[in-house]
Amino acid sequence: MFCSAVVGATIGFLWWKLLSRRRLHGDTGSLSRRAALGTVAVLIKREFLLAIVGAVFVAERSRSWRRCLVQLWHRRIFKMAPLHHHFELSGWKEPRVVVRFWIAAALAALLGLSTLKLQ
Repeated sequence: MFCSAVVGATIGFLWWKLLSRRRLHGDTGSLSRRAALGTVAVLIKREFLLAIVGAVFVAERSRSWRRCLVQLWHRRIFKMAPLHHHFELSGWKEPRVVVRFWIAAALAALLGLSTLKLQ
């Protein structure tokens, strides 16, 4: 029931967001949605699966692994954080970055779904 409510709220938000760009998600909505996903992952004992499915979000938000890479090779790997700015500074246009992240998110979701039975 809880998951259905979260999915319904997300679909409702996206429906109105696509029609007009006046609606903003904000920190409260995004943090509560992430907390709900994390809670559900803990309750069904699939925490690692959440990291696989949300690989794009993990890569976009994780700054500590970038620092480790810099310390490992003693040079800067990425031009800027978060990760999508690195690609924009490399000459990619914003729509291209967004579509590539969509593809990566779809592949991560498929990988997560394929490993669901393995756990």
